[in-house]
Amino acid sequence: MRQGCLVPKIAEVTLVCLRPKDGAIEMQLRARRSISTCPACGTASRRVHSHYQRKLADLPWEGLPVVILLQARKFFCVGDSCRRKIFTEPLPGTVARYARRSCRSSEALHWLTLALGGRAGARLARRLGLLACRSTLLRSLRHRMQPTAVTAPRVLGIDDWAWRKAHRYGTILCDLEAGKVVDLLPDREAATVAAWLQDHPGTEIVSRDRASAYAEATRRAAPQAVQIADRWHLMRNMSEALRTALEPHHRVLKQAAQGSIQGFIASAPPPLPSSTLSAKQQNRQRRYSLYEEMKALAYGGTSQSDIARQLDLSLRTVQRWTRAGVFPERTPRSYPHSVDSYVRYLDQRLHQGCHNASQLWRELRQQGYRGQLSSVWNWLHQHRGHTKRAPIFPSAKLSIRTSPQHTTWLILKEPPSAKAYLEELYRASPEIAALAYLGREFFRLVRSRDLAAWPQWLERAKHTALRRFASSLLRDQHAVEAALTLPWSNGPVEGHVHRLKLIKRQMYGRASFDLLRLRVLHQA
Repeated sequence: MRQGCLVPKIAEVTLVCLRPKDGAIEMQLRARRSISTCPACGTASRRVHSHYQRKLADLPWEGLPVVILLQARKFFCVGDSCRRKIFTEPLPGTVARYARRSCRSSEALHWLTLALGGRAGARLARRLGLLACRSTLLRSLRHRMQPTAVTAPRVLGIDDWAWRKAHRYGTILCDLEAGKVVDLLPDREAATVAAWLQDHPGTEIVSRDRASAYAEATRRAAPQAVQIADRWHLMRNMSEALRTALEPHHRVLKQAAQGSIQGFIASAPPPLPSSTLSAKQQNRQRRYSLYEEMKALAYGGTSQSDIARQLDLSLRTVQRWTRAGVFPERTPRSYPHSVDSYVRYLDQRLHQGCHNASQLWRELRQQGYRGQLSSVWNWLHQHRGHTKRAPIFPSAKLSIRTSPQHTTWLILKEPPSAKAYLEELYRASPEIAALAYLGREFFRLVRSRDLAAWPQWLERAKHTALRRFASSLLRDQHAVEAALTLPWSNGPVEGHVHRLKLIKRQMYGRASFDLLRLRVLHQA
C-alpha cells in the first residue's frame, strides 16, 4: 500500500501554512527548488521573472474540502538558442499544466470513472467530497486514456458481444496467454476482423466459436494461424442438433412417457401410512411403555422421586399419571379457526347431505368468507370427519415432460429418475436410440479429447438425422480436430464478455464505442 503524504509531492513543494477557512481547509504551498528547467530547451535557470498564485482542489480530509494555494513562479530562460524567453515552473508531480486539481485528486477521479463510469462515479465522488459532474469525469477519462498501440497476441480468442441482442453486435479480441482484452471492434463482420488481423500480424493460434464470419476472416487475413473451434460451442451445437432431430417424434415421446408411468404403477408397492400418523403412534407407544414401568415401580414401593429419576421423567408428570389412575390419552388441541363463525350454516348443509368441500367453500364465499378452500377442507376433516381426500394414484403424481428439448437433456444427462422413460423410448424407437448414443458419444469424445474416435463418429452420424450437423463439422474439420488436441478454449473470452456487459450497462445513455473501449481495455 502506498504511504500517503500531507503535501502532494514533497520533492517539489513545501508546506507554508495550513488553516481552516469557511468550512474548508486551505493549504498554502510553494516550490522547494531554487532552479527550474526550461521545458523547451532543457536549460536550468535561477532567474525568477515573477510570482503568481494558483488555486487547486485537492483530496478531502474526512469529508472536508481541501484547497491548495500554490505560489507558482515564472523564470527567464537563459539559453541563447531558445525561442522561449519566459516559462512557468513545471511541477509534474503536483499539478498538470492548466489544471485546477492536484494530480492526486485527478488520479482519484480517474480511477473512480474507470471503475464505475460517469453517473455512478460522480455520485460516489460527491459522497467522498470530490465535486465533479459526470460529463467532466467522462471528458477527463477520454483525455487521459489515449488509445495505446495494440500488439497481436500469439494465441487470440475471438467472440461477439451484443449492443442489443438480435440487433447489433460487436467483437472482442483477447490474449488467451495473458488473460486480458486486446481490442474491441464495433461489429462482427468478416471484413472488419480481417482488417484487424492484417494490421496486427503475428497471431499463431485463433480460438473462436463456430461462426462462419470469424473463420472466413482468419482464413483470409491469417492463413498460417491454427483455428480452434471452442469445445463448449461444439457441445451446444450438438444438443441443438439432437433437439431438432427429436422434433418429428412428438408422438413417440408421449407414448414412451405413458408406457413408463403404467409400468411404474404396475410395479409400485402399496402405499405406506403417512409419516405424521406413524410418528404419533410411535410416540403413544413410548409413553404407554413408560406408564406401565411407572405402575410397576409404584406397586413395588418405589418413591415418586426415585421413579422420576429412573425413568428420566419430571416429578410433576409422575404425580399427574399417578393421580389419573389410568393411562392419560392426549387430547387434540383446538385453535380458533376462520370457519368457526359459519358453524351453524355448515352443520345445516351437512345435515342436508352436502359433503362436498368445494361446494361448501363457494357458498361460504357468497356469504363473505375470505379464506381458501384448504381451510374449509381442514375444518370439516378435523371437526366433523365428513370429508376424505381422494386417493392419489401414482399416475397423478408422475408427470414426465416430453418436449424435445427436455428429452434431449434427459438423454445427455441420464438422471436416475428418467431411466424407465429412456428405456421405454429406446425400445419404442431404435432411431432415437441411435441418436441418443451418438449424442452421448460426441460429448464423451469432446470431454476426453478422444481424437481417435472422431472419424468413426463422423461416419456413423452421416447416416442419421444428424447428417446436417456432421456436414457442418466436416467443413470445419481442422478446427474441430484442433479442439480435440490443443488446450485452448474460449472460456476466458466469455468471462471478459460478461465483464464488458456489466460495464456497458453501467454506462447506459452514454456508452459510445470509444468510451466503452477505453474502460474495457484499461480497467484492472
